[in-house]
Amino acid sequence: MSSSPRKKKTILFLAANPKNSTPLRLGKEVQEISDALQRCKKRDKFQLEQEWAVTHTNMRRAVLDYNPQIVHFSGHGAGEDGLALEDETGLIKLVSVQALAALFEVFMDQVECVVLNACYSEVQANAIARHIPYVIGMNKAVGDNAAREFAVGFYDALGAGKSIEFAYKLGCVSISMAGIPEELTPVLKKKSDFYYAPVSDILEESSPAVANVGSSLPSPPVPLLNLDNPEGSVSLDSPLYIERPPIESDCYQTIAKPGALIRVKAPRKMGKTSLLQRILHHSREQGHQTAYLNFQSADGNFISNLDQLLQWFCGEITNELNLEYRVADYWKQGMGSKQKCGNYFQRYLLATINTPLTLGLDEVDRVFQYPQIAQEFFGLLRAWHEKGKNEPAWKKLRLVISYSKEVYIPLNINQSPFNVGLPIELPEFNHQQIVDLVRKHQLNWPARKIEQLIGMVDGHPYLLRKALYEIARGYLTLEEFLQIAPTEEGIYGDHLRHHLINLTADPNLEAAMKQVVASSVPVRLEANLAFKLRSWGLVKLRGNDVIPLCNLCRLYFKDRLGVR
Repeated sequence: MSSSPRKKKTILFLAANPKNSTPLRLGKEVQEISDALQRCKKRDKFQLEQEWAVTHTNMRRAVLDYNPQIVHFSGHGAGEDGLALEDETGLIKLVSVQALAALFEVFMDQVECVVLNACYSEVQANAIARHIPYVIGMNKAVGDNAAREFAVGFYDALGAGKSIEFAYKLGCVSISMAGIPEELTPVLKKKSDFYYAPVSDILEESSPAVANVGSSLPSPPVPLLNLDNPEGSVSLDSPLYIERPPIESDCYQTIAKPGALIRVKAPRKMGKTSLLQRILHHSREQGHQTAYLNFQSADGNFISNLDQLLQWFCGEITNELNLEYRVADYWKQGMGSKQKCGNYFQRYLLATINTPLTLGLDEVDRVFQYPQIAQEFFGLLRAWHEKGKNEPAWKKLRLVISYSKEVYIPLNINQSPFNVGLPIELPEFNHQQIVDLVRKHQLNWPARKIEQLIGMVDGHPYLLRKALYEIARGYLTLEEFLQIAPTEEGIYGDHLRHHLINLTADPNLEAAMKQVVASSVPVRLEANLAFKLRSWGLVKLRGNDVIPLCNLCRLYFKDRLGVR
């Protein structure tokens, strides 16, 4: 008995963005897909269904329940380790290449096309294409904007009645026309191009793109002798720097604009200085003069006095620019300190140089401990930023400000630099970035070992680099690391002990930390306590609540603070 012809093709959109992965704008992607289908002349031929926060069970049931002809996955890919779905708690759950291929083998008579809009998903596409006529994957990391442009172009074409191959090509063209240099990232795999091979053999084929997930990564391993010590910032020439797209590109685009202001905020040891130095380096490559100033280098008496702070500020910038020191010439009686400072910049520094000037101001939160000084100093920076919108001299000035603490000083909303410009809040490394970092340390680890490392320190840049540095140099094994890491004997002993001393010096903070490590669920703290612990890098936010930064912190402080 023959079945009646299908009137509509079902597109199943599967989305997964685990809590411990880089946030993606998946809602925007599915909305743009829906809009593309709604505007097309053959919109009655398609039905869009959605499943969110997909677990392996949800994925299997959704394909079974909706009987889709097109399956579109959007989220994170991990190369040979599979796709990053979610577990029952919303954290990353990797589903292997073999399991994905087996799933689509079961539905090979039903599914016509699979779109894997996720980084490093070419490996999965190769495996699934043994069973499905058309599969699209990504041969390297793909940016959020590029992924959306591809999806819109692809479904615009399908909605117009075009073939899948035509739709794939139009999706790539859409990326290119948007000015995004990632049009070669999507790859189309066709069942007709493959001879039959068992899934277990696919990862062992000679093609480097399939045989080694590392080949999809953007940079080679680092010789062990060249491994940087993980303390401090990552040097400009170090291959160990891990980009966190689109942060770097957003900063580079912004700093090119007249009067630009970028404010980089993150807890300590998250990579603020490393990013700030790269913004300055990019500025120099664009012909800017640059100056870097770390406020930790200022004497205490300079920070506590506005006039001395501004003289120190002008003098340090002058020194960075290799100009003649002329602060005394502009520091005359009869004018306020801020006016003297402004005159020095406008009439001397900015007038002397013929190019834009990018200032990198690091650790400015040191000024926060003097609220009156902070109001005046940061109000001055905001005034300069506002002048940069209209006055030619001040358009040359671009500011990059980094800080760790929440801004508790009572700044007037119109006089604060912390609510204007480009805000950057550095996230932890996501799963693929951690895989990249492991590979750069020449550690050929299976997914199980990487998950064990993540289970101890999550995606914290410094904690990861410290562990990988010691393990790569043979000072300890992963097993030894996991055993002693949350103790005074471990490689984080000094780091943890420093925080312990600070905690026990403040009874309120100590009590708050005890409460956090004792709980298996997020804890609500007073805002000032939560943000202070976060600025130290001991907790992270979950909505308005907090949890320990990682298992390392939970285990160490639970023991040392006597929590049972």
